[in-house]
Amino acid sequence: MLKQSAPLNLTSRYQGHAYQLQAVEAVKGLEYAALFHEQGLGKTKIGLDLALEWIRKDVVDSVLIVTKRSLVQNWQDEIASHTHLRARVIGQEKKDNFFALNSAARIYVTHYEAMKSEQRRLTLFLRTRRVAVILDEAQKIKNPDSEISRVLHRLGPSFVRRVIMTGTPVANRPFDIWSQIFFLDKGVSLGRDFESFRAGLDLTNDLWSDKRKQAQFESELGLIFDKIRSFTVRETKATAGLDLPDKTISNVMVELEPRQAFLYKKFQSELGAQVTRDGLVVQDGAEEILKRLLRLVQVASNPQLVDDSYQATPGKVPVLKKIVEDALAAGSKIIVWTNFVQNAEWLCRMFRESGAVVVHGALGIDARNAALESFKHNPSTQILVATPGAAKEGLTLTVANHAIFYDRSFSLDDYLQAQDRIHRISQTQPCYIWNLIATNSVDEWVDSLLNAKRLAAQLVQADISAAEYSQLSNYDFGALVRQILGIAEEL
Repeated sequence: MLKQSAPLNLTSRYQGHAYQLQAVEAVKGLEYAALFHEQGLGKTKIGLDLALEWIRKDVVDSVLIVTKRSLVQNWQDEIASHTHLRARVIGQEKKDNFFALNSAARIYVTHYEAMKSEQRRLTLFLRTRRVAVILDEAQKIKNPDSEISRVLHRLGPSFVRRVIMTGTPVANRPFDIWSQIFFLDKGVSLGRDFESFRAGLDLTNDLWSDKRKQAQFESELGLIFDKIRSFTVRETKATAGLDLPDKTISNVMVELEPRQAFLYKKFQSELGAQVTRDGLVVQDGAEEILKRLLRLVQVASNPQLVDDSYQATPGKVPVLKKIVEDALAAGSKIIVWTNFVQNAEWLCRMFRESGAVVVHGALGIDARNAALESFKHNPSTQILVATPGAAKEGLTLTVANHAIFYDRSFSLDDYLQAQDRIHRISQTQPCYIWNLIATNSVDEWVDSLLNAKRLAAQLVQADISAAEYSQLSNYDFGALVRQILGIAEEL
């Protein structure tokens, strides 16, 4: 047993909301559990209260919290705010990790990459201590073939308690949930064969024209939550009883600028030619097709991303400026989301006079944190331009109440996580989500695809019933993609 030189204060500094206390009660006695509360409902608080409960009741010696590298400091801050303990960090410095793992610490914070690089040392650590693990943003291991997922799957059984936490367990596709649950139970609930599980749970483009396939897909989708219900806790903002301000989502249709429209048609024509062969659609190039569709997203966003000679003003810019102008006039702070680093820098320069700051993946962690701190605490920093990959998770940005998606990727996780940086606990103002959509473009397909993914995720998470899903489901994205590609054959 781990010995302490002095008594520890294992109480929480703050009382949780009723639904947070209920989640702790539901999970604390289980060997493993999935905490799937919607983003913005304070899963961090639940995780820390669980850690304190386990240590206080001597269920474990230590608790290891695994998160994304960019969120390690956030977790350290939350631990200091909510508990009387000090966390030790397991990072990239092996010497520091040696001393950390041989300390009397009760809470450790690490990131997924460190779990991989320190696998051997952690294996030995788990043999000498009774350790619980909490995987934050567990969708990080949604791909069972990734090295990080394989490492976690190997280490999983050595933890005496295992909890996964994410507001988006179906991060992009229904089968994303399999690897996360496999970490918990080694296949007891959803089977040991990922490919078999995946086979009937893919939102393929041919669903729109095949009623039999639709019925099979919906049937398998509707069974998932029942298989994991006994160890899963899920609350949404609607069910948690929180009095959050309203969130309004608006699709703003925008016409492409003439030169931009010409370039779009040119790239669309080339795309259509590339994905057909002898008049037939190439069936084995899905990944390449997605890359080419992404090229169209770039042209609809800002043609300079693909053509340095483009000097006009993209069609979305005047609309973006008007939304920003109106929000600033109302005294609001704003987040502008884009998926492209070059766009982020360009848009930040565009709004420099409004004190814009930028966060994207090409910046170091210190630079990102400095920008975020300025946005949260400096009144003159009114706009944050960010890429979802760098700022969509674990951050509370409720100083803003407008989130504008200048462009969107095909990722449901990116979209949901990013918009709920502003619509979460501590928000006091009505929230406005703006999606800028270029008419007659790939943007309309992206919107349809994300809606289909969102509905599928809601059924997997038991947010809606099978009957509601059947009534609301729409597979038109499969037909739209054929129009975008300019082809008549099914893709």
